[in-house]
Amino acid sequence: MDMTKAVRFAPASIAFCLLLSCRPAVDRTLEEMIDHSYPIEPTATLRVTNRDGSIRVYAAGAETRDVRVEAIKKAYRADRLKAISVQISAGPNLISIETIYPTDSEAGFSDRSGTVDYVIVVPQTIRISNLELINGEVQLEGMRSKEAHAQLGSGRLFAHNCFGNLDLRLKTGNLAIAYDWWEEREFSIHAAIQNGNASAYIPSDAAFHLVAHTATGKIANDFAEKEQRHAEPINTVDMLVAGGGKTTFEFEAQDGNVKITGHNP
Repeated sequence: MDMTKAVRFAPASIAFCLLLSCRPAVDRTLEEMIDHSYPIEPTATLRVTNRDGSIRVYAAGAETRDVRVEAIKKAYRADRLKAISVQISAGPNLISIETIYPTDSEAGFSDRSGTVDYVIVVPQTIRISNLELINGEVQLEGMRSKEAHAQLGSGRLFAHNCFGNLDLRLKTGNLAIAYDWWEEREFSIHAAIQNGNASAYIPSDAAFHLVAHTATGKIANDFAEKEQRHAEPINTVDMLVAGGGKTTFEFEAQDGNVKITGHNP
């Protein structure tokens, strides 16, 4: 190749190098997985505490007699990954999962502190005394227990097809409750949010008691009478839908909106 062509192709070659092979090395996330199963009674108690990451609880069939815990630890440094501890105490009537993080250094590199993501498969009737997460995402799927409590500091809180009693508390973020179908069962859902929005997706043929209040926001409700939907924005609702049924939905928002959407499954 003559010098003219070499000079002509140099800029393209340099650009390609910068984009690909010559790109500075980036930090890679290190991971470690824990996967164990524990025999347990269907009405046993579960509690989980975590700081950063996620807690996802999936209900298995009524015949399930064990709890499967999958935990994925993530960090940027090997020493940090090793220092994050998942402590599990399990017996026939209680399973307790505690996440221990190392003390943050004075430098305070919060993006290097590490996270733990939990996927927990449980009997659908298990009692959840507390799912506690400071930052991240909490999800409940298919629960039919008499008691389930979850609290999240900042992030996203989601309950899907849960036909059991739920107490959900969120400081900052978004909360959603959704049903793909409806069952006439006696249960109640209580959701409290300090700063953020709450939404519910409920089949249009459902019967329930709806109680909702927001201090600074507004409530949009598909189950309201047509003339009420076009009225002035409201911040309080207390109504029986299709006679009320056996279910109660209660939403409390300090600073945010509440949206109740009806859909046809």
